[in-house]
Amino acid sequence: MSEDNKDLGDKAENAFDKAKESANEFAEDSKKSANDFGGEAKKTANEFKEGLASAGGENKKVLVGILAIVFGQLGVHKFMLGYQKEGIILLVSTIIGYVTMCFIIGSFIVMATAIIGIIEGIIYLTKTDEEFYATYQAGKKPWF
Repeated sequence: MSEDNKDLGDKAENAFDKAKESANEFAEDSKKSANDFGGEAKKTANEFKEGLASAGGENKKVLVGILAIVFGQLGVHKFMLGYQKEGIILLVSTIIGYVTMCFIIGSFIVMATAIIGIIEGIIYLTKTDEEFYATYQAGKKPWF
């Protein structure tokens, strides 16, 4: 009986050693797979950033153009492009126009700010993506 127990102990020890080797191989394979996955994830993230950067010009152009036509007198399109001073000028001018509308001059102020928004929206939408980016995002041309 003790001989059988000794054989079982040896078999158990061999099985334990094999399981330990398998676990070590699995751990190494897992580390390699994780490193490969991490590298692929970084590559995909960089590609996504590059694609987003190249697509951002057109999307911003259309968004800003439509906002300029619809809400141009409030200066929303100026704020979207990062022109805070010009956006505040349009917004304050429109508010002053509405406040002074009973004096007739306010109507002209509101009409002027609306026309500015419409003209800028049309200009934004008719430019190519490269022209829009070079002029309004990189070149920082605030008016027309």
